[in-house]
This record gives sequence, C-alpha cells and structure tokens, in this order.
Amino acid sequence: PLIDVDDLEEFAVRPAPQGVTVKCRITRDKKGMDRGMYPTYYLHLEREHGKKVFLLAGRKRKKSKTSNYLISIDPTDLSRGGESFIGKLRSNLMGTKFTVYDSGVNPMKTTSSLEASTLRQELAAICYETNVLGFKGPRKMSVIIPGMNMDHERVSIRPRNEHETLLARWQNKNTESVIELHNKTPVWNDDTQSYVLNFHGRVTQASVKNFQIIHDNDPDYIVMQFGRVAEDVFTMDYNYPMCALQAFSIALSSFDSKLACE
Repeated sequence: PLIDVDDLEEFAVRPAPQGVTVKCRITRDKKGMDRGMYPTYYLHLEREHGKKVFLLAGRKRKKSKTSNYLISIDPTDLSRGGESFIGKLRSNLMGTKFTVYDSGVNPMKTTSSLEASTLRQELAAICYETNVLGFKGPRKMSVIIPGMNMDHERVSIRPRNEHETLLARWQNKNTESVIELHNKTPVWNDDTQSYVLNFHGRVTQASVKNFQIIHDNDPDYIVMQFGRVAEDVFTMDYNYPMCALQAFSIALSSFDSKLACE
C-alpha cells in the first residue's frame, strides 16, 4: 500500500498502518560553519525506484543548557516560532533521558485556565543506561510511548506537572496506558568479533548506533530499527504503533546520547 503523506503535519504523528513497515532514511548534513557542531538531520520516506519524499528535519538548538532539538516539517525553517515547528526532543542534564513533545504549550509557561487540548502532548521518552560491560558493549535503551485505545488511536498524555510525565510514570511503574519498549539485545558474533543484529539487508555498516526496538512480549516484531548505511546516511524503519515523529526523535536521541556510544 502506498503511504499517503499529503498532509505532513498529520502524517508525522499518525501511527504506521498495521502490517506495514514504513521505510525511511536519515541524512546528516554537517556542511557549513557550525553544522559540524549542530548538524541538520533530514528524514525522508523511501519510495520504489529510489524515490524519496521529505518528511521531517531536526536540528539541535544552540543556546540550550540541555540537548534540545527542534523538529520541523519544513526543511528550510527550523525555528521555534515557525509555522512548521511540529515537535521537540529534550534531554536531561546528563544526556541520558529524553522526552519528545508535540508543538503544544508547556504547562509551566501558561496560566491554569488554558484549555487542556492546547497543552503539549508527550509522545515518547527514551532512557539510556550504561551497560555492565562499561562503554564497549551494546547500550541499553528503554522507550516509553503512549498506549493505544480500542480504536487504535494514541492515548493522549498531556502532563500538567512532573508526576504525570511519561518518565515519572515509567519510574513509578505506573505503566497503565503506556507501552514500554526496549532495544533488542545484540548477539555476539565470533567471526566479526562484535555484537550484531539482523537487519535483513537494511543496515550495511557496523556501528554502536545501530539498534532495534521491540516489546518484551514479542521480540520478533520490530517496532523500529535504525542503522548506518554510509558515513552520514542511516536507515530508519518503523511499524505500528509508532509514528514518524516518535521514531525520528528516538533516532535523534541516539545521535546525541552521551552514554550511547564510546
């Protein structure tokens, strides 16, 4: 089935159709004065015959105490106030935990009389843990996303305070209406002397950044996978119940995470 991306804003937050893997690629642009430090990342949908359709762009903000990426549906406008601003990814000070927001209003910056529906939604949280092997082995990722209702629509999570956030729910084991995912543990391969995952041809270069995200109940169902195919090119595939904005943000966090690679 051809995936319809006429309305980018709507597409970016729409879960992948059930039974369809949405295949994308991310290109990292380091050209230009400060791009070495603040590259721009572009997400494209892959179509047949090598065609590509632009979906999202992301870039780290410069004057931010923590890692803070703006995500836009316009590759030329990556500003906070722009019409095309669709979401952001923000890390804690350590760079080990990230939260993905849509473009709604921050509850801390608003008066209480605001309509609940204009408050920002949390679309994902990502936690990186150092592994027992120190920095050299595969890292551990936990991904927490809102659950789905009976109509296969995403449950809306709009925290008004710290206790209602995805991270807080996960840390307090209050996992009702959220889905907890993990990266699939790679298997040691004696031939290559490295940890490997089977990407079925979608990933061609070994990298500590390559990962697959699964649910513990069904380790063969890959909710998302990400991996390197060239110096600045990565494939990113996702499945139901994930959407493009969630998957792209998880990929961005993996570029950033201080713990994530040696």
